[in-house]
Amino acid sequence: MGDGTSRRVEEWSFRQGRMVASHRNVPEEVPIAFSYGGSTHAVMMATPADLVDFAYGFSLAEEIIVTPEEIVAVEPIEAGAGIDVQITLKDAKAEALTARRRRMAGPVGCGLCGIESIEQAARQVARVKESAHRLTPEMVAEAARLLGDGQQLNRETRAVHGAGFYRPGKGLLTIREDVGRHNALDKLVGAVLRAGVRPQEGAVVVTSRLSVEMVQKTAFLGCPILIAISAPTALAIETADAAGISLIGIARGDEFEVFTRPDRVTTGEASDVA
Repeated sequence: MGDGTSRRVEEWSFRQGRMVASHRNVPEEVPIAFSYGGSTHAVMMATPADLVDFAYGFSLAEEIIVTPEEIVAVEPIEAGAGIDVQITLKDAKAEALTARRRRMAGPVGCGLCGIESIEQAARQVARVKESAHRLTPEMVAEAARLLGDGQQLNRETRAVHGAGFYRPGKGLLTIREDVGRHNALDKLVGAVLRAGVRPQEGAVVVTSRLSVEMVQKTAFLGCPILIAISAPTALAIETADAAGISLIGIARGDEFEVFTRPDRVTTGEASDVA
């Protein structure tokens, strides 16, 4: 076993026409339950690290909380093959979540819960607050490079995603990693919330493709710029445009593509932006 985030296993590598016995570090993946007031709300398969950050980010993305102060306590507890993250909310939030559960559980068999799930997946998010902060092309490249360089677990395993918060002039303030791209971003959101960092003053950068959930989570954080090394989906572009987020994809080396709000990337040449 490793430090709880990875494990060393035997493998057989095929190299130069020969099969050779070897070893490799692989990431741990365990069930993580999020329980509010003693009731399990969701179970995620995730890397068992930064679980307090994960709880805050997940709670914000699920619209269970609006501010970090609405969580009173977070306690991860070993539970057989997984971990039960027990979250205590302020009374008003706990009562609102209980009422929400009753609404979802009430109309059994009518199909309403399925409709609610679909609406939740495709939900629109509020526009992020405008910010005077801009990135240069060099900053975009730096953010992507620093995230790759800073992924310690991925260097060991080559099997996890990363999410970081970049601030011009200060580099990457925080990095979080997980086997799931959504989990890595939830952990990052929680870390930024708990640190009291102003999300309007930087950019979220991720190693994954830009699915709509990644845009939604960035919007809930209130960050106006999202950078990824891969391309976005059509729905991600629509959602980012509606939320006022600059969506930057395929950031590799010194090249990238901007899909929404190109005004936040400044090159000093007005003709660059159509």
